[in-house]
Amino acid sequence: MTEDFLIARNPEEGTTLPYLLRIPLGPDGIVLKAKETWPRTNKVYCHRAVGWPREPEIVEAVPVRSCVRRGAAIDLVLDRGRENRSQFVLTRIRGGREAIFWQTARTAKQARPAVAVPTARAAGIKDLPIIVDSHERYAWKFADQQPTTTVRGLAAGDYAVEWDGRVVASVERKSLADLVATLTGGRMRYLLADLAELPRAAVVVEDRYSKVFSLDRVRPAVVADGLAECAARFPQVPIMFCETRPLAQEWTYRFLAAALRESVEEAGGDVRVADLRPATAPTAGEIRRWAREHGYTLSDRGRIAAEVLAAFERRND
Repeated sequence: MTEDFLIARNPEEGTTLPYLLRIPLGPDGIVLKAKETWPRTNKVYCHRAVGWPREPEIVEAVPVRSCVRRGAAIDLVLDRGRENRSQFVLTRIRGGREAIFWQTARTAKQARPAVAVPTARAAGIKDLPIIVDSHERYAWKFADQQPTTTVRGLAAGDYAVEWDGRVVASVERKSLADLVATLTGGRMRYLLADLAELPRAAVVVEDRYSKVFSLDRVRPAVVADGLAECAARFPQVPIMFCETRPLAQEWTYRFLAAALRESVEEAGGDVRVADLRPATAPTAGEIRRWAREHGYTLSDRGRIAAEVLAAFERRND
């Protein structure tokens, strides 16, 4: 039978953490000092205590339905109607010192960046023409940015811009789960190699980097090492953690606009008067015909291999 979750007064004098919490996990439980008795409006900072007092002044004793350690977090469910689900997140702060934050779904939501993205045009470009990969599931709408979008197959990345008939920048979009699967499955290296062939490229993640260290289905160190290896091997393709999906869209929109402007100006043009519309997408038949003329073997139907699409994109280089 699971023990109660106990809250007692901290007997230490002059402390800024006036409560003790005893989490029923392990043979002796986990004892923490805390500032509050529940994270009602904000996360509650906690600190490990030396031990549980012999004669504690109990403030509250609540039956526990479940208490489970998952990676760098402890999920606690109390047997009561309200204020029953919470989580203790174990992390490291400046100097490597341990810090523990007690949170609920409500306080975690409030901690997300409550920001409004700007409405100004990126790089001064009106109706930025963005190409969306035809294989992209649940593609971004860019509702806040309102560019013009064209759907067609891309050799690398999910969102791109082109200049003078050539893709000049592309962004690969990842959720944290997708990023982890790509890294651990060995596909990330090939994805980055394709992106590195472009003049400018990036990977954008719809989450925080700190979430890597609360993963429970894979060792966080494996993912962190994999990301570091990618940054060292492909420094020209940054991996950007943008906290939320809307912020990831905003970053991608502004990155693609800046990349397009740089490409036009490098060619001696003026982005304000240039025709930025993507070229008419070639048909699958045109790509297959070009590929066979250049020694590639492929079927008459089905998806065209990424290496063939990439070679077709570079045909005028």
